Amino acid sequence: MRTLGVRAVRAPVAAVGLFLAAIYGAYLAAEAILTDNLVSLGLAAGLVIAAVVFVVVLKDWRNGLYLLVAWMLFEDFFRKYLGNNMEIYFAKDVLSLILYLSFFRAQRSQQVRTFRIPFRLPLFLFIWFAFLQAFNPASSSIYYGILGMKVDFIYIPLIYVGYALIQSEEDLQRFFSFMCVLMLVVAGLGLAQSIIGPSFLNPQAPQEEIRGLSTLYRVAPISGLVAYRAASIFVSHGRFVDFLIVSWIVSLGYGGYLLLRSRRGRTLAFTTIGVIGAASLMSTSRGALMWNIGSGLVITAGFLWGAPWRQREALRVFRALQRITLVTGIGIVALLTIFPHELGSRLAVYSETLLPDSPTTELIHRTQTYPLQQLGYAFDYPRWPYGYGLGTCTLGTQYVIRIFHAQPMGVAVESGYGQLVLELGIVGLALWVVLSLSLAISAWKAVILLRGSPWFPLSFSIFLFAFLIFFPMMFTGISTYQDFILNSYVWLLLGVLYRLPLFQKTAERAQNQAMARQA
Repeated sequence: MRTLGVRAVRAPVAAVGLFLAAIYGAYLAAEAILTDNLVSLGLAAGLVIAAVVFVVVLKDWRNGLYLLVAWMLFEDFFRKYLGNNMEIYFAKDVLSLILYLSFFRAQRSQQVRTFRIPFRLPLFLFIWFAFLQAFNPASSSIYYGILGMKVDFIYIPLIYVGYALIQSEEDLQRFFSFMCVLMLVVAGLGLAQSIIGPSFLNPQAPQEEIRGLSTLYRVAPISGLVAYRAASIFVSHGRFVDFLIVSWIVSLGYGGYLLLRSRRGRTLAFTTIGVIGAASLMSTSRGALMWNIGSGLVITAGFLWGAPWRQREALRVFRALQRITLVTGIGIVALLTIFPHELGSRLAVYSETLLPDSPTTELIHRTQTYPLQQLGYAFDYPRWPYGYGLGTCTLGTQYVIRIFHAQPMGVAVESGYGQLVLELGIVGLALWVVLSLSLAISAWKAVILLRGSPWFPLSFSIFLFAFLIFFPMMFTGISTYQDFILNSYVWLLLGVLYRLPLFQKTAERAQNQAMARQA
């Protein structure tokens, strides 16, 4: 009776709130039309949509998760067409908080299954220490600390949401098919932009702060060929590259799972793999190319190691590898045939800067010498034992300086571990290493439980993605972890990973019961 009363109260409140938001949005829209202000018109429409989204997410947190995953990819597209408006930049954070509120309500009413994070002790210890560092006296503004807390930790609760989302294999296939559609669209648009040029998917007069991020070129040092560095729907080329890396790993894992488990969705998954492979090649990003080649080789070895040999299904694994190679090869041949000049400029950049026998190779310098130098520079700062405070080197400090007029800190290195030293001191770096090791060990234990099952390819791919984020990518730069796409995806997918062993236990229980009935 009490529940019905609460619902009766909530429904009118939500309706009134939605009505007031619609009235205010209509007023802003009318004013924008009269003044011919398209930016204000877009913001007014966004306000109305946000009010609808608020009600939808509160009603069902699952809808909120799907909306959040989609919005994170397309937020940059709206932001760069609306003059780098910072209200749009924080929309994903507001949507995340609404999602957490809706999820918490469902959890209180015991509508979702929860779990305890296996590495919770080092995680909470690191968060506690980082919170203390937000008040470091060396920091010139508390807003740096607030920025650091937001960027580093706001998406950690997604691990609980990801765990609760996957109740069945139908949920699993629905979610990853949805992700494949998004990946296919974004990678396909980036592939098209790499061929058409910066006039596609970019406003004619982008805001000054983001203009250079989407109009980057790379020149091959020997041949002099010029290649455009596509940004797709994103504000920056770097964010598109980060997206290609996670998309490649996840789509490979999902494609392997489908070949072992279900025929439905295979065409979508392998088309996505082919387009992502082609987009990575045409991205003019040496990092994306090397990370994706390396992760592809590791996933191949992992698939062979974890193949269900006992069930005589290893042939399906070999077929999966053959199809992945075939689809990727077809994409490359198509690019070489239809766009030989565009592909040739990219191949020139890669060969002249990455091949060991090239006189202008940067392979050793960029992968070993430079990261170690940058890590060493962190210890040249006098406060390396204590740090300068959370957020002082974090992605987005330029907005703290511009909006809150904070004094620039002037401390930075291009090394993830080095930036941890500058922000949190040597103790912070040690706590991060302990957290990373604990996370990797617990995730690997979940993968081991799934060895020989259809869920192994997906679990192994998620583990590899998390391992890359917390170890080698963090070593080269903290921006990969702090990129909101990679950060949200890694915590969300970790929740899915810890859920998958329950599917294996359910399948084994059903098999044992079937054998018992036959006996």
